[in-house]
Amino acid sequence: MSSQTESLSSSYLFGGNAPYVEELYETYLDNPGAVPDNWRTYFDQLQHQPATDGQEATRDRAHAPIVQSFAERARANAFAVRVQEPDLSVASKQIVVQTLISAYRSLGARWAELDPLKRHERPQLPELDPAFYGLTESDLDQVYAATDTYFTTADRMTLRDILKALRDTYCGSVGAEFMHISDPKAKHWIQQRLESVHSHPDLTVDQKRHVLQQLTEAEGLERFLHTKYVGQKRFSLEGGESFIVAMDELVNHAGESGVQEIIVGMAHRGRLNMLVNIMGKMPGDLFAEFEGKHAEGLTDGDVKYHNGFSSDLSTRGGPVHLSLAFNPSHLEIVNPVVEGSVRARQDRRGDVKGEQVLPVLVHGDAAFAGQGVVMETLNLAQTRGYGTGGTVHLVINNQIGFTTSDPRDSRSTLYCTDVVKMIEAPVFHVNGDDPEAVVFVTRLALDYRREFNHDVVVDIVCFRKLGHNEQDTPALTQPLMYKRIGQHPGTRQLYAEKLESQGILPAGSGDELVAAYRQLMEDGQRTIEPVLTNYKGKYATDWTQFLNAKWTDHADTGVPLAELKRIGEKLTQVPEGFTVHPLVARLLNSRAEMARGEVNLDWGMGEHLAFATLVAAGYPIRITGQDSGRGTFTHRHAVLHDQKRERWNDGIYIPLQNVSEDQASFTVIDSVLSEEAVLGFEYGYASAEPNTLTIWEAQFGDFVNGAQVVIDQFIVSGEAKWGRQCGLTMMLPHGYEGQGPEHSSARIERFLQLCADNNIQAVQPTTSAQIFHLLRRQMIRQFRKPLVIFTPKSLLRNKDAGSPLEELANGHFRPVIGEVDTTIQPEKVKRLLACSGKVYYDLVHARRERNAEDVAIVRVEQLYPFAHKDFAAELAKYPNLAEVVWVQDEPQNQGPWFYIQHHLYENMSAGQKLSYAGRPASASPAVGYLAKHVEQQKALIEQAFGKLKGFVLSK
Repeated sequence: MSSQTESLSSSYLFGGNAPYVEELYETYLDNPGAVPDNWRTYFDQLQHQPATDGQEATRDRAHAPIVQSFAERARANAFAVRVQEPDLSVASKQIVVQTLISAYRSLGARWAELDPLKRHERPQLPELDPAFYGLTESDLDQVYAATDTYFTTADRMTLRDILKALRDTYCGSVGAEFMHISDPKAKHWIQQRLESVHSHPDLTVDQKRHVLQQLTEAEGLERFLHTKYVGQKRFSLEGGESFIVAMDELVNHAGESGVQEIIVGMAHRGRLNMLVNIMGKMPGDLFAEFEGKHAEGLTDGDVKYHNGFSSDLSTRGGPVHLSLAFNPSHLEIVNPVVEGSVRARQDRRGDVKGEQVLPVLVHGDAAFAGQGVVMETLNLAQTRGYGTGGTVHLVINNQIGFTTSDPRDSRSTLYCTDVVKMIEAPVFHVNGDDPEAVVFVTRLALDYRREFNHDVVVDIVCFRKLGHNEQDTPALTQPLMYKRIGQHPGTRQLYAEKLESQGILPAGSGDELVAAYRQLMEDGQRTIEPVLTNYKGKYATDWTQFLNAKWTDHADTGVPLAELKRIGEKLTQVPEGFTVHPLVARLLNSRAEMARGEVNLDWGMGEHLAFATLVAAGYPIRITGQDSGRGTFTHRHAVLHDQKRERWNDGIYIPLQNVSEDQASFTVIDSVLSEEAVLGFEYGYASAEPNTLTIWEAQFGDFVNGAQVVIDQFIVSGEAKWGRQCGLTMMLPHGYEGQGPEHSSARIERFLQLCADNNIQAVQPTTSAQIFHLLRRQMIRQFRKPLVIFTPKSLLRNKDAGSPLEELANGHFRPVIGEVDTTIQPEKVKRLLACSGKVYYDLVHARRERNAEDVAIVRVEQLYPFAHKDFAAELAKYPNLAEVVWVQDEPQNQGPWFYIQHHLYENMSAGQKLSYAGRPASASPAVGYLAKHVEQQKALIEQAFGKLKGFVLSK
């Protein structure tokens, strides 16, 4: 035994401090370099197995006997000579140093130099001061273990060097927030990437020159527009030019990483700059828009800073398709739309991990913190039905948002990015005046997303040189801030001076770059080369077959009876050993009878056969909603659950995924409890995938009002503004059954108010055959229009709403359904009741009770586009018709009445009277008291068959 070992074995540490030695030994086993040299040598000797039989010595000795020896030595020394009290100062200081390191990792961002305007002093953070932990100046040159850091390959560093490395890494131009992440692997990955280079990139001379070129182009475009189009809105990027540096690096590094498509969503700020300097839009085309040129073929169009654009770019890693989504003034509402578009493209490619298609969302600081759709979209990120492999978020943080002058008035959090901590996304804050740091964190963010398939944020802290728009005077409300902004030379100039001082650029060459770019602008020439003008990716979608198609109500949607029966049998079978719930078993038996044609089909079977025949024909289906698998009213049961939970596809079986061997995919998703983000997602999905029947189903139709922005800004107006066709289908349960004001109305009147130019279809079908043909028609016709279906609730099980199997084989969707009672003689009819939805069956029942043979009842199944010819043909059947009454469940100021009365007038004859029967006008969609509901229901039926005041039509 060496003298060192003897000293250790007889020291005080083998007395009452045996547990300390055991802990030290466990540390040694995990990492030998983490313990002092003398202890490491001692433990090496204990662990060392002598060589035997000519074999080399090993370190495989079991450590449990060694730990036991520590305890035995402690007992043996219990009566030894009293020893000196242990001096643990070195060990305790090592612990303090580790605490200091952790403090910088957690709090360093708050002390980082992030503000280009340097308006605020650094906050007082005692936890970042060594003195807070009792460390003095004399401790700075002491050596401590550095094995828990990535600052150096050495095992140890002086405290002075550790402190400098911490401040360079976490308190310079980059402020990193990542310690809130629960995954240790992710945290260590970030630590290694930051600490190994002290958060400083190592750019080549050419890369630095390229960064300056990007800044020159970003600034040059804004200044050119500012002088040529004085006072016109453009939402300038001046003060945030480093955003262009970030996007350029993101596109190129993504290409190197195997990304083939990038879909970008962003609001106004910097959008025009993005179009010209990243995407390669011809400056001359942009200038023409400033001068009033507009796109041909659009009924309405949109302002230039809302329009989208696509291009194919040659990057360092190969061709990349870059698409900028159209976005209205509702800023963050584009987020879920982009995610849906990305998911559709990933599904088309079979890109399960999101390695080939990348979503990028660009935010303003105030909107990122303030708008609820941000949180809703983030909540989708890691779910199975909506995940896209992680999103890269870029924040153009001008520190002021819109007009707010104090962050206390724009958010309740320290940072505008704090909302992303709900999904444990890391945030890399960066000073916009350090474009090299911007390049560094952009690469880092993209690599993190690829490594962990998770969202990540780059927060570019910059400023806004001009006002919210170019007609604003921000100094009115932020005088001190704008005094500093007025003194700021600009990021481009600062960086050019830096490169000149480093000898990378000759003096004055930065100004030459400015002049050269200005000339490109004067000539209207493209600034990005090369843009791949003739490139077409393998997975690009061909929309040409859907463009310029004329509206038609008709489509051949019938399916041969034999095929319906074959598919119906497949839909009602379950695998051997799969145990369904008794209620579901009865439902499947009932559907089997329907499939054989023995009884009429209910609504759920009509749906199922529509879905099944579509997937069998090669049309994929995606249906999502809060209860879409089972159905809110338990009518669908598209997903069957094994009651014994035996393992069969995780205990579930989906018959619609087993219709035929070569069928298209069927996806049904019970969504998160969201309307706005989920509907936006599905709109984005349908806009990128015209060959998939994409359906969003509301739990109750009333809840669609939580997604009104998506409806107003995208679904009903996207084609008129941007020429974007979309075949999204919305299922909105609607019907007055006494369930109160939040469970009755899908707000038909709101949709009808938005109808024009054949923009959408608003339909309220009343039979299972109608829903069958309607869903099939949505895919079979060669154009794509949003379809809004006001689906029933009580009719789901109403036998009168059932249809024979033959109607699915031989029929088609009927926009107007005339009188079906053959006992009604046309010449006797004096009054025609026109209606839509469930109330039809109430009227039929009431007519039967009253024996009202002079009343005919007509259903308007398609409310928009209104089928004038079909409705006029029904009126023409009754030569003695004197009165048309519109009957509806909804209050008079709601429902179809105010929309449809004009269409009814148009098809009536002179002298005929038009009347209304229904609930009186109301501020609420429906009453909350069941007794009052019943009273109103009875009254509207009495009105429909009683004496009414109406409007006499004269021509």
